Amino acid sequence: MKEIVDIIREWERRRHQPLALATLVRAQGSSYRRPGARMLICPDGTTAGSLSGGCLEEEVVRCAFDVLRTGASSLMSFDTRLRFGCNGTIEIFVETVRESFLAEVAAHLGERRSCRTATVFAGNGDELGSRILSAGEHVPAGAFDQGLLPPIQLVIFGDGPDSTPLRSFAEILGWRTIQVGHASDLPTRADERTAAVVKSHNYGRDFAALQHLLQLNLRYVGLLGPRKRRDQLVNALLDAGVSIDSKLFAPAGFDLGAETPEEIALAIVSEINSVFAEASGESLRDRRAPIHGWNLVRTPGPVQVEECVMLAP
Repeated sequence: MKEIVDIIREWERRRHQPLALATLVRAQGSSYRRPGARMLICPDGTTAGSLSGGCLEEEVVRCAFDVLRTGASSLMSFDTRLRFGCNGTIEIFVETVRESFLAEVAAHLGERRSCRTATVFAGNGDELGSRILSAGEHVPAGAFDQGLLPPIQLVIFGDGPDSTPLRSFAEILGWRTIQVGHASDLPTRADERTAAVVKSHNYGRDFAALQHLLQLNLRYVGLLGPRKRRDQLVNALLDAGVSIDSKLFAPAGFDLGAETPEEIALAIVSEINSVFAEASGESLRDRRAPIHGWNLVRTPGPVQVEECVMLAP
C-alpha cells in the first residue's frame, strides 16, 4: 500500500507531465515482489515505488523512457534464474500513465474506499493499460486485476515515549495516524482498515477509551500493560454492560524481547500489520508454505494460478 501512496504523491507534484507506470503483472517461481508491485517513472528519472530488490529498476527506467518517447506500451520479461540469483521469471508491463487512472485511485483512497484495477497487458493495443473497474464489471482477458485498499488508519490513545516511534513506523508504512488524548475525541465511526492502540497508562482513561473502541468492531485494539491489569479492565467493562465487538490484543505486540519505546512500537506495529495481512507472524525460516501464497493472474484463455515466492535477488 505504501508504494501506491508514494506514487500518488509524486503524481500530484507532477500533474500534466508525461509519466510512465510499470506494473509487475505476472510471476512464476520465486520473485522479490508479487504481481501488483508498481513503479512510477518521471521524465527526469525520478521514480516512486519499486518492482524488485533493486535488480531490475534501471532497465525498467530505460524502457520507460522509450515508452514516453513513442507512446507505445511494452511488456518486459526477466528470467531471474539466469541473471539475478532468484528462481523464477517475471513480466513487467510499462505504459504511459493515464492521468485519469491515478486521479480516480487518489479519489478512492482519499475517501478511504477500496477499488479494483485492471492492467491489460495482452491483446488489442487500444485496450492496453491500467484503469479502474466499475462495480460488477468483468475483468478483461489478458489483464492483471488488483484490489486496492485504503491505508491502515491507526488511532493512538494516550501519549508517552512510545508515541513518536509508533507514528514514525506508521508513516514509513504509509499508514494514517490519529493521536487522541481524551476519550471524547475518539472517532465515533471507524472503517474496516482502522486499528487502535490504548496507552494512556491511566486506568480510568484506558477504561473510557476501551468502552468506546471495543464497540466499534475493529480488527485490532491493542492495550499496553500487564495481563492482570487487562483482566481487571475487561471484567469492569463486562460488568458495565459493554459489548466487546472489537478484537482486543493485550498485552499488545509481538514477543520481540522489546524493552525500549522504539522496540515496543516495532512489536505493536508488526502485530497490527500481521493482523491486517492475515499472516501468521511466524519466522519465515519455519514456514513450509510459499511466502507469498497464491496469486490469481488472468491471461487470454484459461485462468492460471501461479505461485509467487519472495526470495532476495
